Amino acid sequence: MNKKYEFVEGDTKIAPNGATLHRIRALVAIAAIGVQVGDLGGYIEKEDNLSQVSGNAWVSDNAWVFGNAWVFGNALVSGDALVSGDAQVSGNARVYGNAWVFGNARVYGNARVYGDARVELRGHVGWFSIVGSENGTLTWFRTKDGISVNRGCFYGTLEEFQEAVKKTHGDNRSAQEYQCLIDFIKLRSAEFKYEAQPEKMNIS
Repeated sequence: MNKKYEFVEGDTKIAPNGATLHRIRALVAIAAIGVQVGDLGGYIEKEDNLSQVSGNAWVSDNAWVFGNAWVFGNALVSGDALVSGDAQVSGNARVYGNAWVFGNARVYGNARVYGDARVELRGHVGWFSIVGSENGTLTWFRTKDGISVNRGCFYGTLEEFQEAVKKTHGDNRSAQEYQCLIDFIKLRSAEFKYEAQPEKMNIS
């Protein structure tokens, strides 16, 4: 079995649950995301957290993956993101920034979860593919303050997205389609609770 990464001896962090996380180093190149042999990645607790042999999945920067969390497929977890609990990140999904995916959340497909996202349950994130005039993917997710939306180069709150749709599309068919999606997101997220992410413990 040709392994994708190894642990870097002596480079560890302590997760909020007390688990020891180990920095990873690439043993093979992952051209799709620009990883070269020898590049340092992020921190994982164990090999069960990041697929070793299949796909282009990777954890980079100062991202942490621990607990029963699993990153696989072509997924990328980067920045200062945390993935923990029983969460899964797969497909071509990207989790980055200060995002926190935990609990039994599932992030997959072409979803993009970032910023101050707080995705704990499967219902805290969603996406609609082949939407708008460009047939792209719209991703929405819970953050510590409310709902954020990503569509193409747009990233902002649900309210800001609604205003951007009106400004860009007026009342055309794309605007009407987006309004249906906005109404769904509002209904789905109406009873969400919002809380801060625990600080990382920088104990080595």
